[in-house]
Parts: sequence; C-alpha cells; structure tokens
Amino acid sequence: MKAITPQFRTPLPADDSQPEYPRSELAVDVAIVGGGIVGLTLAAALAPSGMTIAVIETQTAAAAAAWQRAYAFSLTSADIFKGLKLWPQIGPHICHFDKVQLSDGNYGQVVRFLPEDLGTEAVYYGAEHRVLMAALQGAIALAPNIDYLCSAQLGEIHDRGSWVTAEVTTPEGTMQLRSLLMVAADGKGSSLRQQADIGSFGWRYRQSCVTMVVEPEYSHQNTAYERFWPSGPFAILPLADGRCQVVWTAPHAEAEAILALPEEEFMAQLKQRYGSHMGQLKRLTPPALFPVQLMQCDRYVQPRLALVGDAAHSCHPVGGQGLNMGIRDAAALAEVLTTAYQKKQDLGSVSVLRRYERWRRLENWVILSFTDILTRTFSNQVLPMVVLRRGGLWLLSHIPPLKRLALRLMTGRLGRVPRLAQQGRQI
Repeated sequence: MKAITPQFRTPLPADDSQPEYPRSELAVDVAIVGGGIVGLTLAAALAPSGMTIAVIETQTAAAAAAWQRAYAFSLTSADIFKGLKLWPQIGPHICHFDKVQLSDGNYGQVVRFLPEDLGTEAVYYGAEHRVLMAALQGAIALAPNIDYLCSAQLGEIHDRGSWVTAEVTTPEGTMQLRSLLMVAADGKGSSLRQQADIGSFGWRYRQSCVTMVVEPEYSHQNTAYERFWPSGPFAILPLADGRCQVVWTAPHAEAEAILALPEEEFMAQLKQRYGSHMGQLKRLTPPALFPVQLMQCDRYVQPRLALVGDAAHSCHPVGGQGLNMGIRDAAALAEVLTTAYQKKQDLGSVSVLRRYERWRRLENWVILSFTDILTRTFSNQVLPMVVLRRGGLWLLSHIPPLKRLALRLMTGRLGRVPRLAQQGRQI
C-alpha cells in the first residue's frame, strides 16, 4: 500500500541495505494540481488505465480531508463513485434524501421531489467532505501508479513542446516534475489558470453564504428543504446521525452581521428561518462565510493543460450543483484521456483535450444558467416575476414529465453521462 505522504522513492540496491533518498526527477503521464475531491476523483478514475499520475496538494493529507463541509451529492456523482468501487466506504456514512421540498418563502405551494419520480433509491444524498476524502485517499493509497505529493509547492510551469516541467518542493526536498499533461484542480483561485492567462466570464452576486452543521431535536426524516426568500435561498440538507447542514444565503452586509451575532441571538435568527418542525437546534460547528459568484472560463484547455471543477467554473450554491459539476468533469476527462491513451495518442494535445472541452463546457453552461435564473427569479419581488415563479411551482407540482425533466437536470442525468456513471448505475 502506498502511504499518503510525499513519495520520493528510488529502487533499492540488491542487498537493500542502503536507505532511500529523495528523487531528483519524477516523470508522469498526468500531473493533477489540487488534491481535493475533484482532483482525487480524476486520479482514482485514471488509475485503472495504467497511466502514471502525480497528485500535488499544498496541504497535508489530514488537513485536506478535515474541512468541515457537507454537500448535496447527486445521483450521477453517486453512480461515479459506485463505478470507482468506493460506494462500500461511502454509502454507510451518507444520508439518503427521501424527499426534497422546494418552496417560495411563506407561499403555500410546495414542490416535492420523491425517489419514485425517477425510479431511484433516493432523490439526492447528503455527503460530508471528510467521508468522500477518506474513500478517495484510501483508493489513491492502493494505486501503485499514483504519487500523492502532500505539503507540496509547485513552481512555474515551463512548456517544453512534448511535455511540461515544473519544480515541486515538499518537506523532503525539491525535484523536477515532467508531465505530458497538467490538470488544474486547484479551485477558484487556480494558479495554473492564472499562469496560463485563461480568461473568464461571470460576476459576483451581492450575497454570501453562512454555513454550519446543526443537530435538531427531532428527526429530519431524510428530507431536504430549499426555501427561497427575497434575501436569498435557505437550504437544510440532512446528514447521517440526525445532523443537518444549513446553507443560509443573504446579502453580504447582512451575512456578515449574522456571523457577528452573539450565540443566543444567532440561534434565535436561525430558528426563525429554520422553522419549528424539528424542535430545538444545537449548533455543532462554527458558522463559516463565503461569497458566491458565477464564473465560466473562456476555455477549459490549451496545449498540455486542462481545467476541472472550480478552476474552470463556479456557480451559486442554489440546487447544490457546484461539486457535482466538478465530479462529472473529472469522470469525463478521465474517459477522454483513457481512450486516447489506449489509442496511443498524445494526452496533452489540443485535439485530444478539446473532446473533453466540447463535452463539459456546454453542459456546464446549462447548469450555470439554470442556477442563475433560479437565484434571480426567486430573489425578485417585482409582481409579474412573483406570479411567474409561483406559476412555475404549480406546473412542477402538477405536470409529472416537467418535474422529471427538472429532476434529471438537477441530478446530472440529463445530457451525456460518463461511462463510469453508467457502470456504477448497474452495480
């Protein structure tokens, strides 16, 4: 088993009496910059191909896995993890959403999405960051063709024509990395994207999200809630062991004021939004705040470089689409690269990488547009818009094909589905 620490290994002498010493060079087929969920999903999906892979993560493995965050995990993301054979490690520790309720403030019309709408075991899942990371890190540790370099700093990328090079520095030393392809999985502030001078389109919303995990007095009944208020959506995501993740969206100044409230006042305001249906609330994690934005890169690829996840795009958290888009990016890129590798094609060539870009960029545009329309429509108090959106809720409730179409879009089952997800669906 490979340890989840920087691996600078060389073959030992025949008598294996000499200690190992740091390598001065590491040559791989694919170097993935960013060891979060999306980067590790890509590495795990590439592992069976036989390619040599390096994952470069700035944090320790433990720190990368310790982020206090939970996600709405889609059916297609679950299918991908099943295809990776990681569901036995994940399934027992996540929460099935038996119902998702969508509503407009205090308006009485509620749209309920149920598993029978798609003939599945759940509508969505509630998955914690640490659970997903533990499964992925375990898979990476077992793959002999993956080097997982933690606490690592990547230097400037140099294009050598047939490959790219960069210095990688870790606590154990510095070495020269050479790769046919660099993949940027390093988040919204991607340094690789900035080095490549890839532009983007988008805007910051006038909102921030306050998130935390709470423990309600009564059972959450495996029901997720997304309620739209004029100030922004308020979501309750059920988690395992009776806990819930709260995503409370509000204008920047209001969100910062909420975060600064004394504990008692904070919980009183939270209870007003949360409602009394689950009884008293106990806060389990400190509230965290992050601004929200829409961003789509001008391109996802260029010679020897591909962008995935938040390095390529970001969206409003409404509908829980962000991470799921990134996971589908990883599965799609892995499929494209595996096919090219089997055909002995150049993994870093634009002709190969554009297959990935054509697949994912348009589909991501659809999701980005969907989340933006939802946010703007439900935050608008202009009377014609109010009538329009409430009419839309009525249509979703009373026209099953329309509800199924919306649910397929939200769960990632509309459009081209990665082969990994198709395999996972059969398990």
